[in-house]
Amino acid sequence: MDRSGHEPFMRAALLEGRKAYPACAPNPPVGCVIVIGEAIVACGFTQPPFEHHAEPMALEQLDGPLESATMYVTLEPCAFHQRTPSCAAEILRRRVGRVFAAMLDPHPRNRGAGIEMLRAGGIPTEVGLLETEAARDLGSHSWKPETP
Repeated sequence: MDRSGHEPFMRAALLEGRKAYPACAPNPPVGCVIVIGEAIVACGFTQPPFEHHAEPMALEQLDGPLESATMYVTLEPCAFHQRTPSCAAEILRRRVGRVFAAMLDPHPRNRGAGIEMLRAGGIPTEVGLLETEAARDLGSHSWKPETP
C-alpha cells in the first residue's frame, strides 16, 4: 500500500482525537486506530488525566500480540512513565506490527524518544502522515515552552 492508502486510517485517528477534548486537558487530544488488513479493529483517544492515553485505550480492546496490525496515532507515543505508563513500551509489549505517527511530540522530554524506542524494538515506524492536519487539531493543546 502506498502512503496515500494509509491516509484514511490516519483521518480516522484524527476523528478519534477530536473526541478527547476538553476532558483530556491538560494532555493533548490524541487519537489512535488499529487496523488489521483493511479494517479498523480498535480505536481510542486521550482520556482525562491519570487515565489511559489513546494508544492503551485502543490496545486494551484487543487480545494477544498484534504483529499483523498497523497503528495510526496522531502524536508520537510517549516514551516515559509519569502519570500513566509509557505508550511506546505498551506498543512494544503487544508487538504491534507497524506504527504511523502523524507528528513528533513537541515536548522536549519525549520529542523523538517514542519513535526511537519503537524502532529500536524492531517496529517499523513512520512519522509525518497528515502532519499538517494533526498539528492543526492539536493546536494550542500541545506542549509549548513556558515564557518568562
